[in-house]
Amino acid sequence: MKVKTLVEFIIERQSDFPYATGELTRLLSDISIAAKVVNREVNKAGLVDILGAEGSENIQGEEQQKLDVFANTQFIEALNAGGEVCGIASEELDDFIGLDGKVSRNGKYVVLIDPLDGSSNIDVNVSIGTIFSIYRRISFTGSATLEDFLQKGHEQVASGYVIYGSSTMLVYTTGHGVNGFTLDPSIGEFCLSHANITIPESGNIYSINEGNYVHFPDGVKKYIKYCQEADSPTNRPYTSRYIGSLVADFHRNMLKGGIYIYPETAKSPKGKLRLLYECNPLAFIAEQAGGKASNGFKRIMEVDPKELHQRCPLYIGSRLMVEDVEKFLEASRESAGLAQS
Repeated sequence: MKVKTLVEFIIERQSDFPYATGELTRLLSDISIAAKVVNREVNKAGLVDILGAEGSENIQGEEQQKLDVFANTQFIEALNAGGEVCGIASEELDDFIGLDGKVSRNGKYVVLIDPLDGSSNIDVNVSIGTIFSIYRRISFTGSATLEDFLQKGHEQVASGYVIYGSSTMLVYTTGHGVNGFTLDPSIGEFCLSHANITIPESGNIYSINEGNYVHFPDGVKKYIKYCQEADSPTNRPYTSRYIGSLVADFHRNMLKGGIYIYPETAKSPKGKLRLLYECNPLAFIAEQAGGKASNGFKRIMEVDPKELHQRCPLYIGSRLMVEDVEKFLEASRESAGLAQS
């Protein structure tokens, strides 16, 4: 059987893309090239001076790792050189970058990217990833404007992630299903390995940092207890699996069936994950694979973004499991309302 590379697959599916004129095809190719460079450095990180903290903090006040900075630079340089985007926003930067090159300033797309998700796991050799989101610009000409980035998730034309693990995979959607490509190091190409990925409508894995249990909303606490109860008809108790790298946890649950939960807490009342860099792109993938993504009460891709680094609770994965936790949250809210009245 002939191996199909990512570039071949993208070109073959080009007619599926909105406004199919080749720019989005080249843009996805640019992202894959930068991912290969980052993968190379991730794989040899322990052999060179690229592990550990870089010595600065990003806009969220999180300590930047050396690989964070390296990955951020590689993706920005690749996207800038490609000329298909008029602006880039990164989780690692305070503000977006408007590109003013003769070609790029008239690019039709903007990209939002989390260059290295799970970077706190870098030094202990745990899977990490990259998450990206692509929108068609809504401004007319020149470099990008803030409004180009502050679009609801349902306006995405493509999103995806790269997981750097025991093998390196790139998974993406353009609104016509989800496909995964594994990097073959012998030829240096991403090759189709997981065609038409679908998330099981239910599963037996729940992923949450239970160390924060005391700070969770009551609805989440009750859902966790529900997951831990024995009940043969619903295959409970469920299994708890939490890696601490969003991409890795989401990827496992998408393939095996499960739910990833990062709720609001007393310490982070608006949630901790970023709507534009993490929640929206993964929500697009989840929905295209038959899953669901919610902030607990509302579809993630309907949340109205007000700022680049807006935070949001996230409940994502198998559809029936997300709907179950929504029921617990709604019941808790109704109970609280009755108690107050």
